[in-house]
Amino acid sequence: MKVILKDDIENLGGIGDTVKVAEGYARNYLFPRNLAVEATEGNLRQAGAEKDARGKKVARLKEDAEKLKGGLSTVELNFQRKAGEDEKLFGSVTSMDIEAALKEKGYAIDKKNILLGEPIKALGILMVPVRLYPGVKAEIKVNVTKE
Repeated sequence: MKVILKDDIENLGGIGDTVKVAEGYARNYLFPRNLAVEATEGNLRQAGAEKDARGKKVARLKEDAEKLKGGLSTVELNFQRKAGEDEKLFGSVTSMDIEAALKEKGYAIDKKNILLGEPIKALGILMVPVRLYPGVKAEIKVNVTKE
């Protein structure tokens, strides 16, 4: 039986894909959970229209992320922290600190998208990657100086 998937299903396909599955699997699992619909002519047309609309939305979101990347490439964040003589910070600069500093500059970036492996614990200049959209990353210059 051919069905159109309404959700991503591991080892089967993604949204809008037309796949062939066993009738029992479709009737007992996919249809009751609203994960798929039968691949009738009308449903195929509707799925094609939804796929086009989703493609346009994805393109618009990616374009917006590219514009934001251009703006973020000029951003420089400065943090002053207490440090010891060996230039190690007593505290650290975390992704929450970077998120707050970006918010002050007018950029709403979630801390989960700031790809800081571990908190910054030393003085210096560091380039911190930020995920704006799948496949679109920007780098922000973070300068940590002694207080």
